[in-house]
Amino acid sequence: MESIISLKPLLAVLVPLLIIPVLMSSSRKPNVREAWIFVAGFAMFALVASMVPAILAGTRIELTVFTLVPGADIAFRVDGLGMLFALVASSLYIVTSLYSIGYMRGLKEHGQTRFVCFFALAIASTIGAAFSANLVTLYLFYEMLSLATYPLVAHHEDAKSKISARRYLIFILGTSIGLVLPAMIYCYHVTGTLEFSTAGIFAGQLSKPGATVLLLMFVFGFAKAGIMPFHSWLPAAMVAPTPVSALLHAVAVVKVGVFSIVRVMTGIFGVDLLGLYSLGTLVMVIASITILVSSCIALSQDELKRRLAFSTISQLSYIVFGVALLSPMGQLGGVLHILMHAFGKITLFFCAGAIFVATGKKYISQMKGLGRQMPVTFAAFFIGSLGVIGLPPAGGFYSKWNLILGALEAHHPVFMGVLLISSFLNAFYFLPIVFQAFFGKNEADVPGVPVQIKEANLCLVVPLAVTALASIGLFFFPQMFVDLIVLGLNL
Repeated sequence: MESIISLKPLLAVLVPLLIIPVLMSSSRKPNVREAWIFVAGFAMFALVASMVPAILAGTRIELTVFTLVPGADIAFRVDGLGMLFALVASSLYIVTSLYSIGYMRGLKEHGQTRFVCFFALAIASTIGAAFSANLVTLYLFYEMLSLATYPLVAHHEDAKSKISARRYLIFILGTSIGLVLPAMIYCYHVTGTLEFSTAGIFAGQLSKPGATVLLLMFVFGFAKAGIMPFHSWLPAAMVAPTPVSALLHAVAVVKVGVFSIVRVMTGIFGVDLLGLYSLGTLVMVIASITILVSSCIALSQDELKRRLAFSTISQLSYIVFGVALLSPMGQLGGVLHILMHAFGKITLFFCAGAIFVATGKKYISQMKGLGRQMPVTFAAFFIGSLGVIGLPPAGGFYSKWNLILGALEAHHPVFMGVLLISSFLNAFYFLPIVFQAFFGKNEADVPGVPVQIKEANLCLVVPLAVTALASIGLFFFPQMFVDLIVLGLNL
């Protein structure tokens, strides 16, 4: 595969970092501050998108910043897999920036300048993780993201937020330092390199017991992926403002977790080694437990954001599950779900925030009849639900269809059953919300008295409409992203 050297990956990371001093200096001029956010967002997205033609042509874009030790550089490499993730994160950052203006101003939130600064730092970390050429670079951006999102989770600065933020940091840093770091050091000790390679890096140097322990350390150590039992930080982090929940807990934070696991499975171990030692089956069992248990817990949650949080825990494991199938269709479906779930779930979080800003309601039991007053919001919620459930015409159908075909291709009918049962549970905890919103009777309604509730402001409604329509668009036009995945995983 041809490689070219370019500064574009580094620039895509630096743009949101360089904008932070400008944002801080504009704290007393919110309109100017927000204008600079969009300048940075569009510039970052343009840099990412400009690399797509070269990647689709089979070219890799590389840049080595400096060498820590031989075989462990701070380096960037843009391939199909990283490009897919970077396109998702950079595009949704722009939409979420607009949404955050409507949300934060609508609720007159404090600390808005601090909020947008750490938001920019978080997206820079995410793009860095997407373009990492090796495990050490990925690890550094992973930890940078952990530290950047801590102030966002603790934004409200009340006792509940501080406790949740501490739990978040303990789980995320504790697992990465306690499990991922020693596993990474051992990998380097055995192989002398941490560079990602589709063939893996061990070349017969790892026994089955050693490979099993090492893989489990990575799977559980990247706790941002929300795999049980290292998942409780995610529901707790829902105390953060909804824009944080939307981008960071539906796209950036959690997706960096599963993206890291995918990179380790495909670029450090390699599909052949995982198949040789039947480690894919072990990971599928772990992912299946997370998928089913978290789906069942979601059914019992009345607070909308908590239901979405447990749904996210389940959906993240679809991605790991798909790659662990080790079949081409399974891997395609798993990685494609990064994209499809991102647009479906961010739409749902956007809707939850719009409902809260417009009505002050955050419990599902309070939302009966709201669809008649907020038709755009709940129509978008319905589309987002279809995306997560995996029903047409939302893009989630395409990724789940490939996951099911991948399970059949790998001769795992039992695991195909897990996917089908989980999708049924998804429908059971989302569709009744929509039905009750449009057709349920709100007990607070007084006959003859006009209802005062209406849609939230345009800064909230436009983003959720855009992401909902994008979810439908991905159902009809997924081919470019499929091509990126096929190139990135060498399928």
